[in-house]
Amino acid sequence: MEMNTATKTLGATASGSRAAQLGLVALLGVFVIGFLGFSHMDVVHNAGHDYRHSMAFPCH
Repeated sequence: MEMNTATKTLGATASGSRAAQLGLVALLGVFVIGFLGFSHMDVVHNAGHDYRHSMAFPCH
């Protein structure tokens, strides 16, 4: 019985951790696309633009 409780607790922790990771990745993606992609500062925009090209992501 103790093993089932430990397994359930571990599963709940892993699920919560996965949700947190997905949330952080989504925020990072919004930051990269929203800030770097649409920035009016040439240096920041060009850095994001070059990164998109290096990852074979179409941007034109």
